[in-house]
Amino acid sequence: MDAKSFFEHRRIASSDFQQLSGGDINQVYRVKDSVYKINSKDDFPLMFEKEAEGLKALSNGIRTPAVRDYGVFQDMQFLEIEHVEGGLKTNAFWRSFGESLAHLHSIKNDLFGFESSNYIGSLRQSNNHKDSWSDFLIEERLQPMIEMAVNSGEVNYVEARVLEDFYSKIEEIYPQEKPTLIHGDLWGGNYICSENEEAVLIDPAVYYGHREMDIGMMHLFGGFDSRLFDAYNEILPLEKGWKNRLPVNQLYPLLVHVNLFGRSYWGQVKRILEQFRQTH
Repeated sequence: MDAKSFFEHRRIASSDFQQLSGGDINQVYRVKDSVYKINSKDDFPLMFEKEAEGLKALSNGIRTPAVRDYGVFQDMQFLEIEHVEGGLKTNAFWRSFGESLAHLHSIKNDLFGFESSNYIGSLRQSNNHKDSWSDFLIEERLQPMIEMAVNSGEVNYVEARVLEDFYSKIEEIYPQEKPTLIHGDLWGGNYICSENEEAVLIDPAVYYGHREMDIGMMHLFGGFDSRLFDAYNEILPLEKGWKNRLPVNQLYPLLVHVNLFGRSYWGQVKRILEQFRQTH
């Protein structure tokens, strides 16, 4: 990918763009008050179109960077979004974040899923609609990830069967709630504290799911203050036992990590499932 040619095509001088750190798959550039993300249109088809859809959906409940443009240039695809200046994570920020997340999680739907498939990291994420959370979690989240891990050799077929006990208990584990619009990949690197002490969500993997999936992901790698969850629970209280369900809500992102980064994450999956068997 030739970023210089892309910016020349858009009549942006080389002195006006600055490369930023942008993860494993994207080239990221700052251009005045915009951020451009660029990657291969063939390796990750429609990735930025799906990201733009996700940002726009989330913006109905919480702040996201404004989507300014997206499209294809030669062998590249690009996304232009608003650049958000960073600020300090004060007590007011964490409370505001919790309140905004509760507002986002108040957006409901009749079916689990989303209008189209999208991405989580560089992996395709299927969002076929399902009537029940157990069907969606198994068929659209956990089973595709475990099959991918088996096919790649990261996990063997016998090991993969440890999920079967969990599958049979999903209905009794999760409290019954309507499908909720969630970010889908809400770890500590996917939010910004703006200069106005406002939470801004980036890099979505959106769908209508169980809201505890966002909560579980937020606890997996840290980066979120307890004041956020206090404020959230004042507005939209989580059901009794939510802390005990955190580990099972981390199975999907951990399986994603198995497929992205290798078998080292499989040990955490096994420990969660072994603990689950002991308590159920």
